[in-house]
Amino acid sequence: MVKTLKSRTVVICGGGFTAGLISRQLTAQGIDVLVLERGGDHTGAAEARLPNQRDELRWDVHAGLVQDWSVETYSLRHASSEHALPVRRMEAFLPGEGMGGAANHWNGQTWRWAEYDPMLRTRLEARYGKKAIPPELMVQDWGVTYFELEPYHALWEKLFGISGKAGNIRGQIQPGGNPFEAPRQDEYPQPPLPPTEAGLIFSKAAESLGHKPFPMAAANSPNAYTNPDGMQLGQCQFCGHCERFICEANAKASPEVLLYPMLLKRPKFELRLHSHVTRVDYDRKAKRARGVRYVDLLSGEEYLQPADVVILASFTMSNTKHLLVSGIGKPYDPKTGSGVVGKNFCHQTMSGVNVHFRDRWINPFLASGASQTCIDEFNGDNFDHSGLGFFGGGYIYSNTTSGRPITRRLLPPGTPQWGSKWKQANADWYAHSFNIYVHGSWYPHRENYLDLDPTYQDAYGQPLVRMTFDIRENELRMSEYLTGKAAEIARASGATIVGTPSPRKGPYDARVYQTTHVTGGTVMGADPHTSVVSPHLQHWDAENLFVVGASVYPFNAGYNPTGPLGALSLRLGDDLVRYVQRPQML
Repeated sequence: MVKTLKSRTVVICGGGFTAGLISRQLTAQGIDVLVLERGGDHTGAAEARLPNQRDELRWDVHAGLVQDWSVETYSLRHASSEHALPVRRMEAFLPGEGMGGAANHWNGQTWRWAEYDPMLRTRLEARYGKKAIPPELMVQDWGVTYFELEPYHALWEKLFGISGKAGNIRGQIQPGGNPFEAPRQDEYPQPPLPPTEAGLIFSKAAESLGHKPFPMAAANSPNAYTNPDGMQLGQCQFCGHCERFICEANAKASPEVLLYPMLLKRPKFELRLHSHVTRVDYDRKAKRARGVRYVDLLSGEEYLQPADVVILASFTMSNTKHLLVSGIGKPYDPKTGSGVVGKNFCHQTMSGVNVHFRDRWINPFLASGASQTCIDEFNGDNFDHSGLGFFGGGYIYSNTTSGRPITRRLLPPGTPQWGSKWKQANADWYAHSFNIYVHGSWYPHRENYLDLDPTYQDAYGQPLVRMTFDIRENELRMSEYLTGKAAEIARASGATIVGTPSPRKGPYDARVYQTTHVTGGTVMGADPHTSVVSPHLQHWDAENLFVVGASVYPFNAGYNPTGPLGALSLRLGDDLVRYVQRPQML
């Protein structure tokens, strides 16, 4: 029997990055907030302490910090005509679990998207004409501009102690930074991380081709740092255990270090762990969310938690599932193009080429998650796409983040897969190789979407989220072009051996990691016929329901999604303060 609890002012589903930022803004104004998180608290546990923190098998290979696929997975098919099957071991992207979510085991790579990205459809039509955009490429504007978000970008970067080198301060291009960067008001809160040997090689090669390399902005702290809330970061030790790991030195900016310890001291904040949300309780006639239902995973009891305001702040797949299961909004139908929930599902298009140097010591184990050097000439619409047959792009970078022995072995082409020659190649090249990588965009396609699987269920008896998803022609062409640019840099690097370039090929393979940057499903926009939420992230069909996360992005740019998500979350927090005081469509 479902037990009804005392009503709360704001209930947030998901205890990760976005929930922490929203709660910061709300509780600072004395507003009551309850966060429901299905996982536990990693603080002080084995994953956060030496020597267990360095267990590559447990945390990397076995993905010990991510969603339990035996409890809840997703199904996949490449076309609507196929029968989807459950993914038994998901590796393509890694949703987090526990206080802080996936932002605890992220790499720390930080970007602001291009100034034109929030108005990408308008930009492409103005530059290339409406007819140049294929009808199946469902790119749309956000309904908000970069300049509306810029102050929140600046605040988030201070809260997370981001290090970097500005490339554009108030319209003035800055030497050593990214010349394509959107205008910012000030320098980064911390100076950039020191370059790695791979970064120095990459810079010289890129400059020889006329490109302008710069250090990636990072949430790996180069120094001890205290943020505006008095929360502290330690100094990065360059241990090579960022992605898929919690930082035992507290040097990687993450919610469990910078947000939740502070929030738990505030009287108006409550974090309820081991609470698995199953649906939003929705009054269709009144067009309001009454609260949420969740299962206490420790007791097995089911609860109804009433609330004045409900916020979905979970991973992309979960936000979409909550709306579909709860019957809020019209599900997307690719045959007619009608409906909005589940549309514009995107990932990231990754590719690269390996380089090997007999006489240069790369020492890949001396790295952080974001100690890379980049160029941005071929990202988004930073270059002319006329006649190329695709839109989008990505940044190209020296990808040295770790030298962990199980999963980080770069070997020259033709190396045997086992035996004495394989062992000798590892000895010869382990410390002398790195990857020049492309971090590419993924634009929405009419046939790429999410819905509920009619056959398969999770451990709670709910339908799995079904991905109808494949790598379409736009991304295949884009990856081919950009991987060729990466290969040019590789050949200019003076490498002893340049590996075989590997542009992304189809079909989409859920067994191959391609970043955790999946976006769409609950997209934002100014038109309720083409979007799930408004530019203020307010649901069109439920005034007191808000959705935040990468699920609101109408497309995925070539940049990592974390920066704009931080800005959107802080902005939503301020919007919610006004909404609680005077409920209305914002």
